[in-house]
Amino acid sequence: MMIMIFVLGILFGLTLQYASLNKFNVISGLAILENLSVVKAIALAIGVGIILLNFEIAFGFASFHIKPFVVGGLILGGLIFGMGMAILGYCPGTLAISLGEGSIDALIGIIGGLSGGLIYSLVLPFIQPILGPDLGALSLNTTLGSTTMYYILSSIFAIVFIAASFWLQKVDKVKGKKWIFSGIVLAILNSIVFSSVLTNRPIGASTAFPYVGDLLLGLTHNNYFTKIESAGNWEMIFLAGAFIAALSISVIKKDFKLVLIHDNWRRYKGDSKLKRIIWSFVGGFILIFGARMAGGCTSGHILSGGMQLAYSSLFFAVFTFVGLLVTGKLFYKSNLNKNS
Repeated sequence: MMIMIFVLGILFGLTLQYASLNKFNVISGLAILENLSVVKAIALAIGVGIILLNFEIAFGFASFHIKPFVVGGLILGGLIFGMGMAILGYCPGTLAISLGEGSIDALIGIIGGLSGGLIYSLVLPFIQPILGPDLGALSLNTTLGSTTMYYILSSIFAIVFIAASFWLQKVDKVKGKKWIFSGIVLAILNSIVFSSVLTNRPIGASTAFPYVGDLLLGLTHNNYFTKIESAGNWEMIFLAGAFIAALSISVIKKDFKLVLIHDNWRRYKGDSKLKRIIWSFVGGFILIFGARMAGGCTSGHILSGGMQLAYSSLFFAVFTFVGLLVTGKLFYKSNLNKNS
């Protein structure tokens, strides 16, 4: 099983790396609406994934894994996660891939993320009241059941997501088409992960951070660690595969390079290494803290949940993009074209 998870992680890493969806310039570019590659790929993956997953579930090869609609956690977690994503320039899953390419800021972001996950596991009992209310696992399927109407509406949503991805291509400043391949492969890969004969779960990444953080400090005797232990171990192995894939390809292509300050950061925030180190840690910390409040991240919530038309995941996506875009506008504006 560990080998299979590792191989799935390798495929995940190769898929994102192929279209550069893991890179700081691409994700921070989304925050300032200069590069829509990530959202195009996600929209396409959700659209194709809805169709694939419906077939799987209809024939008994997979089942739904809907995250609960925890109102406070989704709103606050989504906003905080979006803020972290804009500042850090990575998602939980892309951190491992960019580290494999030599991005030092990704390593610092991982350290920040481990700290954020650890602190979350410690403060959860105290912040639990603000995460609710929990409305349960809600989706289009729980509303309509496996009826003809459900399949009609879900197919319409699939077409809308796919059409939206190609409409975004028309308005995007970046016209490459590698996102198409990556979006389709992400949908196929996630459908494989969903399969009941394989892992019977969705792709995810952020749970690995509190899991590893608690392990490193020996703080495993708490209810939260017990709750996430299985998922955290799965995602740790999965991300290890993504890291090895990125490292291997970078070395083979002779692209491996230690980098702390990327072009977009230099353009807006200057060349200060200390500033980038501090903000990488802060971004990683709040990225994972927000993800844990909401119960998932870009891959585990927006992508996997979107494929299931889960209300919690679609709700989380809205607040994530609000946090991402507002932070991008404010954070990358004040020092525009200045080098300090």
